[in-house]
Amino acid sequence: MTPGEIREGIERLGPWFYEFDLGPHGTTPSALPPEVRPIHQTRLDMVWRAVAGHFGTRLSSIRCIDAGCHEGYYAIEMARRGAGEVVGVDVREASLEKARFVARALGLSNISWRQGNCEELDAAEMGNFQLTLFLGILYHLENPMRCLRNVARLTSEMCVVETQVVDEVDGCSEWGWREWTRPYNGVLALIDESGEFYNKNAETGASPIATCPSPRALVFMLKQAGFRRVEMVPPPPNAYEQHARGKRVVCAAYK
Repeated sequence: MTPGEIREGIERLGPWFYEFDLGPHGTTPSALPPEVRPIHQTRLDMVWRAVAGHFGTRLSSIRCIDAGCHEGYYAIEMARRGAGEVVGVDVREASLEKARFVARALGLSNISWRQGNCEELDAAEMGNFQLTLFLGILYHLENPMRCLRNVARLTSEMCVVETQVVDEVDGCSEWGWREWTRPYNGVLALIDESGEFYNKNAETGASPIATCPSPRALVFMLKQAGFRRVEMVPPPPNAYEQHARGKRVVCAAYK
């Protein structure tokens, strides 16, 4: 792409959610408030720590899928850092148009894009991926358990999950009779995203119903989906405030 085409694309495709550094051709201006923008770098630092720690020099031979990739920020970073093949999937074509533009502007040949709902990904069709990224998506979903099972079917080694979390609620529920009880394994909070969804906000899920897990619920659900081990990734010293306070978490789930 010529410098003029890149500048025109930055203007035409805005507003942008992510800041993509396109070198001498410019940077996509994020519409997020300045105090919120550091969330993306913190998330990338935590994701990369898990990815590099697990794959090391094997990165160039793996397949990576970014489920719910939005504008492709993390898929593009994996491609730039040497992943052999990267596939970005998102439910919104407008977001994928931005992702394709950035990938072309950066000259990346090891990345592709497809439109699809991450709650309906078909492992038989798409094949297996050693690495799955599932970032900033889980707490926007109406059917998180269904989605995690689909993600687990796609993943042959590791899935990195980043999500908002709610506070834990401890206790037991009666289960058929007052003497029969079951302890909570974490909780899911129902969040109404109707306003954002019906205003076509690209940061919502595929429906106005969102379910946000507590940390224990997240671990429990990942293990029930088929991951044998789940490890929380500690935030870096200069982490975004939500990650630093444990209101957002990154975890690595291993098959």
